[in-house]
Amino acid sequence: MSKKIINKMNVSPLPEPTVLVTVKAEDKSPNIITIAWTGVFSHSPSIVYIAVHPARYSHSMLKESMEYVINIPSENLAKITDYCGIVSGKNVDKFKETGLTPIPASIVKAPLIKECLVNIECRVKDILNFGSHDIFVGEIVATHYDEEVLKENGVPDVEKIRPYGYTFGEYRSIGEKLGLAGYSKKSIKD
Repeated sequence: MSKKIINKMNVSPLPEPTVLVTVKAEDKSPNIITIAWTGVFSHSPSIVYIAVHPARYSHSMLKESMEYVINIPSENLAKITDYCGIVSGKNVDKFKETGLTPIPASIVKAPLIKECLVNIECRVKDILNFGSHDIFVGEIVATHYDEEVLKENGVPDVEKIRPYGYTFGEYRSIGEKLGLAGYSKKSIKD
């Protein structure tokens, strides 16, 4: 098999998680922004990030409030997730238009999205700029799971959460489990 060298791509070849981020600034209604550039920076302390273009309506709200909630949608919310990424909260109340339910967070002012099975409250610790987007580095201050997605041992069941990703302009399901962390240690030939 031959490989083609592409020096510059306008999209990431890496699958990225797709999340709905809620933000609430003073004197403004809460907004929802779809984010695919997100991830974990550190587990101790628990630090995550979201990347937001400065032209986005939520960008100024994030800078003002310095907090946000990462809401992890299930596959059944893919169409709503897409909608929240293509319309501006400047012109549309996305909660009203989508039928999503805002519920109070335990610490931050931004609401949780009730229909999302996982909600992660964050306080902005730093804002970094790397070209086109600003990186809002957030410390996790609270995480909420719907009880129905927790196994008996309290660990979240990914098959019940059914998160999905985004790559090359497409939303894609995560798929089946390939193995547990460390399973290769048993035998690399199995």
